Amino acid sequence: MGPRKAAEIFLERHPEATAFKVTLYGSLAATGKGHMTNIAITEVLQPVAPVEIIWEPKIFLPFHPNGMKFVSVDKEGKETDQWVVFSIGGGALAEESDGASSVNTPDVYSMNSMTEILQWCERTGKSYWEYVKECEDSDIWDYLQEVWKTMQNAVKRGLEQEGVLPGPLNLRRKASTYYIRASGYKQSLQSRGLVFAYALAVSEENASGGVIVTAPTCGSCGVMPAVLYHLAKSREFSDTRILRALATAGLVGNIVKTNASISGAEVGCQGEVGVACAMASAAANQLFGGSPAQIEYAAEMGLEHHLGMTCDPVCGLVQIPCIERNAYAAARALDANLYSSFTDGMHRVSFDKVVEVMKETGNDLPSLYKETSEGGLAKDYKPM
Repeated sequence: MGPRKAAEIFLERHPEATAFKVTLYGSLAATGKGHMTNIAITEVLQPVAPVEIIWEPKIFLPFHPNGMKFVSVDKEGKETDQWVVFSIGGGALAEESDGASSVNTPDVYSMNSMTEILQWCERTGKSYWEYVKECEDSDIWDYLQEVWKTMQNAVKRGLEQEGVLPGPLNLRRKASTYYIRASGYKQSLQSRGLVFAYALAVSEENASGGVIVTAPTCGSCGVMPAVLYHLAKSREFSDTRILRALATAGLVGNIVKTNASISGAEVGCQGEVGVACAMASAAANQLFGGSPAQIEYAAEMGLEHHLGMTCDPVCGLVQIPCIERNAYAAARALDANLYSSFTDGMHRVSFDKVVEVMKETGNDLPSLYKETSEGGLAKDYKPM
């Protein structure tokens, strides 16, 4: 999503160009074909002018592993402009020269730590979604309604699809099979099987280029929809309550994005699936009436128990181990909600501390474990 957005911005600046050159660096180049990065870019630029994609997986720009350089060319073959921009996760873009660049999403929150917001909740008697309501414009609810609609549609489409996912792994879709098999189990196992099916459905849609929601990223897009779709169907939560849970989940994701990272190329899969689990844990706990302290605890557990998770996609595809990780993280989010609901919300390690540790852990991980497909499962697994 980030590269596609960058291509749209650059095209808007140079509609007169007769050709484009796009260089992908570092992790973005190493896994770009598997993530369909080149397709996302050419779909935007190719209708206007020819596009040359240059792959530089061994060159890592200092600011972020996911670097891109866009170059416009005139009819005489001369370069007219160039733009270096970075895809920092969840479709967001940043420029090295200006941390408050216009390509970034504006920061509308005055408090960016969970501790601060939790104290605000305790002081005012309000919940996290009400803090979001105070900070955002009124159209946030229309936006979240569209997010929820897109999530539901992705689940439904994914459950109907069968066959093999694109790419050399020849990985068969599993969502429809899991969904059918789950119906044959008793209630407790059926519940878990359905959650698996919903997460697989959305992740398989992502792997095949379908429309999904970055929650917080494409690679971790199955966790949030699986949890919310399951709870909406099994517990009959209203759309209003689901949207409030989405607001809380988004706030959790924003805290991590602001203070650490949601980019697998920067901190590993803990920043993607781990953060998705934290978001879903918080959303679920709020739906079940958790206090602000319990919601914070659920989010903390969702992230803490993914610390150190590497990003090692086989063949650079968001299939192995990514799809299964979404299913497991969705189930783990429900467990975190349940565990927290048995407590009074008091615990020793805060969510903010876990975010800090996640960032430190990500910085300590060698680059081959951060979305380069050069280490871990990506290195040792041999496609059949």
